[in-house]
Amino acid sequence: MRLNAIEDTFGPLERSGNPSANDVPVLRRAAMDFLARREHSLFELQQKLSKKFPAVSSVAIDEVLFKLREQNLQSDDRFTEAYVRYRKAKGFGYLHIQAELLSRRVELSILERYLIEDDSDWIKIIQAHLLKKLAGGDSIAYGSKQHRRLVWFLESRGFTPLEIKQALKHKLAT
Repeated sequence: MRLNAIEDTFGPLERSGNPSANDVPVLRRAAMDFLARREHSLFELQQKLSKKFPAVSSVAIDEVLFKLREQNLQSDDRFTEAYVRYRKAKGFGYLHIQAELLSRRVELSILERYLIEDDSDWIKIIQAHLLKKLAGGDSIAYGSKQHRRLVWFLESRGFTPLEIKQALKHKLAT
């Protein structure tokens, strides 16, 4: 893409390095760079832009973010959907993912749309962890050191005690 085409789209390029309070195109370009790498929550973008441009007022940052949202270039819905899918694929449970999304200030109504507490995937994810941890497929004794370690590991990944109990019931020695 030609430099002039970029300037036509985003406005004149800032050459000095530090944007002024009125330099919305530079803020927009920085936000777009962040969004090009991955989806971000609105809060994350506010934090990153504030950190990258400390001299710029929060009003200017909010204005840029409002326009990006208005144009559907930033969406907490898209961010939440992608984030939940990514973290589930990495083997995390409901409680862990929920805490991470809340720390990114995703609204509860959005969170509840994409993160379902009684999703059958949670048991499947736990079973995948058990398959890795119990490679031999052996049964384990309830209360044993191995059992306690497994429970601790699964709890640290954000699974509820009920989900852990359901997944472990076939692995426990009777």
